[in-house]
Amino acid sequence: MTDDHPLNFQDLDEALVNFDEIQEQLNYQQAQESLRNLVNHLDLTDQEQIGLEKELNHLTAMLEKLEHSVVQIAAFGMVGRGKSSVLNGLLGEDIFKTGPLHGVTQAIDTASWTLKLDDNIEGLQTVALSGWGQSKIELIDTPGIDEVDGETREKLAHQMAKQVDLILFVISGDMTQVEFEALSQLREAGKPIILVFNKIDQYPETDRLAIYQKIRDDRVKELLSPDEIVMIAAAPLVTEIIQDSQGKLKQQRKRGKPNIEALQLKILEILHREGKSLVALNTMLYADEVNEQIVARKLEIRDKAANQLIHKATMTKAMAIALNPVTVVDLFTGAVVDVAMILALSRLYGIPMTQQGAIALLQKIGVSMGGISATEFLTSLGLSSLKGILGLVIPTTAGLSLLPYLSIAITQGGVAGVSCYAIGQVTKGYLANGAAWGPEGPKTVVKRILLSLDKTSILNRIKWELGAKLKRVKN
Repeated sequence: MTDDHPLNFQDLDEALVNFDEIQEQLNYQQAQESLRNLVNHLDLTDQEQIGLEKELNHLTAMLEKLEHSVVQIAAFGMVGRGKSSVLNGLLGEDIFKTGPLHGVTQAIDTASWTLKLDDNIEGLQTVALSGWGQSKIELIDTPGIDEVDGETREKLAHQMAKQVDLILFVISGDMTQVEFEALSQLREAGKPIILVFNKIDQYPETDRLAIYQKIRDDRVKELLSPDEIVMIAAAPLVTEIIQDSQGKLKQQRKRGKPNIEALQLKILEILHREGKSLVALNTMLYADEVNEQIVARKLEIRDKAANQLIHKATMTKAMAIALNPVTVVDLFTGAVVDVAMILALSRLYGIPMTQQGAIALLQKIGVSMGGISATEFLTSLGLSSLKGILGLVIPTTAGLSLLPYLSIAITQGGVAGVSCYAIGQVTKGYLANGAAWGPEGPKTVVKRILLSLDKTSILNRIKWELGAKLKRVKN
């Protein structure tokens, strides 16, 4: 580096800041696009959406959160610690309910917030996400974690912890065991946490510092850093001297101005440091969890529908083959039913497949099934011949050959049904996996599925249903 081109560290710092902002914006846009694609391509039928309304609404809410750049900050803590007062202090007005009653906050409440600070703190009037526009901040109040029927509300609070971007855990003195356990659980959500030591106005300065040091050095040493602890007085009690109507002086206690600048600055610091990346990451983590619930529910519904479809195809194939006396037609009919079943399953799982593709898949499954396919072929070949002979002699035997004819037909249909059922289960597993066999390959997958099937039980069930249907047909 020559003197003509001196190294300008200020320019370098500005370039690095600009690069970080550009990268942050790219990450945010990528999260928006990913979530938008997820919401727009859920591939759910009207029937599958039933019972998933809550999850779908959550996903839509997450997308709106990204679209409007919403930062969600939630307050947690035990009853009486001043959660609502802290949020009201941040808002600068009494929006959230407060009072001496146990558990004033009975449900999750939300309010929008523009950060307001004293005039003597320069340059800090509103909070904006770094690198992009103005943000909307939502302050969320939650019920006390130790309330009556607290299990339900605690579960609700922890659900919110997965959704929000920043957690304020409010205490008002040395931590209890319940508070420590709750903080540990919230820490598992992986979100930024500020431990808010509220009501410091109620302690002499020496006691206040002693409690703070105890919390910092012993209670939360493994959970939080000292930078994540702030001391405030959200609704301080102040004493003033007033003169009554008789001219006498007396003391009066009233609520003073909130002393929460330390918390405001800490929130601002976190938002400026992590900004849009924080919102994008938290939103995508929560959206991914909700999506997993939707996918699990979708697969559960489709699995049930697929099993009903497979059972219907199994009985159709078993019935058709049992009633048909011609061997060649038996085999052809069975293949037609198998292909039709594969095509129906592909439509159910939303995976397009042509008839040629279904035939190719059936061939691959047939080869991988080995023993069952060979057994079906030999059984159909032998039983069809015998069934054909008995069918021809029924008129000459005055119906005496009808009983053995039905027995053979039921057995032949049962074997064909077991094969169809197995083919259906293999096809279902293949389609549920996104029309892929996975790293194991088709033979391994087919073998594993076949081993999981109780073929004797399936055969007995098919023969029982088939026998009942054939008796109705013959009658």
